[in-house]
Parts: sequence; C-alpha cells; structure tokens
Amino acid sequence: MMHDLLQPTHLLIILVVALFLFGPKKLPELGQGLGKGIRSFRDSMKAATEDPPKIDTPPSNSNTDTTK
Repeated sequence: MMHDLLQPTHLLIILVVALFLFGPKKLPELGQGLGKGIRSFRDSMKAATEDPPKIDTPPSNSNTDTTK
C-alpha cells in the first residue's frame, strides 16, 4: 500500500496540487522552510546520539568545614 503512494505520477499530482494551493511564489519559501526544519531535526538527532562531553571538575574537599 505504501509503495503505491510514492510512484512518480502520484508525486507529480501532489506537486501540482501544492502549486495550485500555495502559488508559485510561496513554494520556494515552503521548500526552504521544510529543508531547514529537516536539517535542524537531523542535527538534533545527531547531537542526541553522541556522547555528552566530559567535564573535568576538581574533586571536592570533604574536610573543609563551612560552618565556622
């Protein structure tokens, strides 16, 4: 069922319908916004799968009395 949806003729029909709905001036803006959204999503997914950076913190001195 899903493989029938992505045939070239179906994609062409979807493109023509989008052209009629949004007009030729708005389509490049929509494409640019969609591209930026996908790029941002990929970057955030890549950042989520990477190991977080290790932060070297000095060891705490447990002998220090702060209640003087």
